[in-house]
Amino acid sequence: METLIALSPLLLMFLLMWLFIIRPAQKRQKSTANMQSELKRGDRVVTIGGLHGQVDAVDDATIYITVADGTRMQFERQAIARIVE
Repeated sequence: METLIALSPLLLMFLLMWLFIIRPAQKRQKSTANMQSELKRGDRVVTIGGLHGQVDAVDDATIYITVADGTRMQFERQAIARIVE
């Protein structure tokens, strides 16, 4: 019983760390993966490098993006940071 009381601050610290750091990061990672899997032609996107463009074609592992001057570029799905509304 005394050891449980002695370890309770450490257990509380791990619980708080999980609630405030690990759990929100897992939720963000899951929502990003979901967004990347649902990309479709015509979506306006921003890559992790900051490149803005429009999805031209979607393959299993890659996305083809057309940028402002009409250049068509190929990216991995994981390189898409967000969809611009």
